[in-house]
Amino acid sequence: MKRFLKSSIFGIFFGGFIAVVIQSSFVLAGEEMIDGVLFIKNSLASIFLGWLFSVTPLFFRIRSLNLPVQTLLHFLTVTVIYLLLALGVGWVPFDLSSLLFALIGMILIYTISWIGFYLYFKNEAKRLNDQLNHIR
Repeated sequence: MKRFLKSSIFGIFFGGFIAVVIQSSFVLAGEEMIDGVLFIKNSLASIFLGWLFSVTPLFFRIRSLNLPVQTLLHFLTVTVIYLLLALGVGWVPFDLSSLLFALIGMILIYTISWIGFYLYFKNEAKRLNDQLNHIR
């Protein structure tokens, strides 16, 4: 529970930070004024996604599930909720080609990220095991 709360607080603040950076970049790019309602809607969506993306990795801490099940649960949770939110907020237009493009993009980004994290942690485990073997 402590880890969940810590991850939640980090995700909420990170999502808020990302929202401010993105909205500020629009202003700096020449947008003279941003719509207040749109700012609030995008900020709340970003804050929610920051929370979501920071707490869903906790699936990988459930030891009773094997790695493929953890990965599937994480992927489905993140993908379904993100796409629903992105469609609702207007980040992804509501048509088939845009939805497919977003889904394929998410699958590619998720796959690359997952492989990167897997290789990193596999290498860390090997390094730690090598260090433990040198202690003996």
